[in-house]
Amino acid sequence: MTLDDLLTEHAITRTLTLIARAMDDRDWSALDDLVLADATSDLGTGELHGRAEFVATIRSFLDECGPTQHLLGNVVVDVDGDRATSRAYVSDMHLGTGDHADLTFRTLGDYHDTWVRQGDTWRLARRVKHNRGHVGSFAALGPGPQRWSPRP
Repeated sequence: MTLDDLLTEHAITRTLTLIARAMDDRDWSALDDLVLADATSDLGTGELHGRAEFVATIRSFLDECGPTQHLLGNVVVDVDGDRATSRAYVSDMHLGTGDHADLTFRTLGDYHDTWVRQGDTWRLARRVKHNRGHVGSFAALGPGPQRWSPRP
């Protein structure tokens, strides 16, 4: 592994962390800066096209949710020139708010991401979240996108 590979791995891992923090901070403009305009994704709600749809879907769950924390681990990055892929475990905690303040919702998942280098910056080009399991109540979250409904 070269020094450039290590620096790239660090930059991508840092961007993964910044995306998680942007979601937890509800800093949607920061999230916009980290994701390509034409990014695609599947967060378990169906195929999404474009950054706007990606961010809107996340907001549909988090804007009406209480505090959240998305923890990442076991990150593996593979670099191929100006493109890269990564896999990272995600364990996220969502606390309810208002009438749902006593509710929590947690998931165990795996982010499968594709990255593109633009100048000195790596941006998310595709995210697929593999949800491995969940505990708690979906009611701790916001309503989600209109076409989505949780499994019973």
